[in-house]
Amino acid sequence: MKHHLMIGTWTPPGAIFTVCFDDSDLSLTLIKRTEIPRDEPISWMTFNHSRSTIYGAGMKKWNSFAVPSPAEITHQVSHPMGGDPKANDADTKTRAIFVLAAKKPPYHVYGNPFYDRAGFGNVFSTDAETGALEENVQNYEYLPTSAIHGMVFDAAEGYLYSADMWANKVWCHSKNVETGHLTLVGSVDAPAANDHPRWVELAPSGKFLYALMEGGNRLCVYSIDPETRMPSYTGKEYPLVPPGMMESFPKMFRSDVVFTSKSGKYLFATSRSNSPSLSGYIAAFSLSADGDVERQICLNPTPTSGGHSNAVSPCPWSDEWLALCDDERGFVEIYRWKDEFLGRVAHLDINEPGFGMNAIWYD
Repeated sequence: MKHHLMIGTWTPPGAIFTVCFDDSDLSLTLIKRTEIPRDEPISWMTFNHSRSTIYGAGMKKWNSFAVPSPAEITHQVSHPMGGDPKANDADTKTRAIFVLAAKKPPYHVYGNPFYDRAGFGNVFSTDAETGALEENVQNYEYLPTSAIHGMVFDAAEGYLYSADMWANKVWCHSKNVETGHLTLVGSVDAPAANDHPRWVELAPSGKFLYALMEGGNRLCVYSIDPETRMPSYTGKEYPLVPPGMMESFPKMFRSDVVFTSKSGKYLFATSRSNSPSLSGYIAAFSLSADGDVERQICLNPTPTSGGHSNAVSPCPWSDEWLALCDDERGFVEIYRWKDEFLGRVAHLDINEPGFGMNAIWYD
């Protein structure tokens, strides 16, 4: 079977790359490079609920693209960041960094500005027919010192959890199922002052949350209170770089993303290094039926530091395949997960500026 994936870039010129992975002959090929607005390279992209629209975090913009087929990607609209009025100024470092699309109606899109003046999350409505971003319907507050990166909804999309790197917190908001607007439930500080939560993922059961700490380079497990829906640190943690590496190479590692597999039986997380002379790592974990981490299965080096990326993207339809992107050299790879072993089966170099942020699976 052939699987198509789309991938963006960290730096201009903006482009979306469609690649094809054939799981029969294990080939990985470039299908098309689609030009998009030059100054809107997409550092994180996601599909809508029907995989007919891509939403992107494009520098100073949130953008959307119609995708009638893997080789047909058309820019629909771009919107400025909401919240702080100076966030969109050319001389501020503020950047659109992460975008999450609701899979249940109303099909709103939730975006995170980052770096400076990033104390607000942005909520956009979408066009019912085309999926295009429509209107900035809410700018909800975090803290003036916040810099949110990853977010995740629970399965019912009644609650949203956010990883706040700069304020060193994990946040919980409730979602109004009719309006899609968010209301603060609360926040908890990270276990250590230098943890800097970057990414969050939830067990399919909703009982456990996994917080990836960029600074602490560890995965921390939280339990979710069934009444308040707030996360509480269980004290369980797992390394995302090998023991001794952080001491030998201070401030040289920064962990990246964490995602569950399709079945919910496994969890994958990655870390990056700040030097081409040091590799990043990919870790795999076994999960219990209710989502608690049973054990860490492996912690394997990746081919490069990972650059800004090293983002792992499990296939949404099978536990067998994972994509890994790199922007140090600019490539995408496919890994097979079989019998709890991880093997690289395909590699594709794409020599474009900033190529290799995250891969999204179209089919």
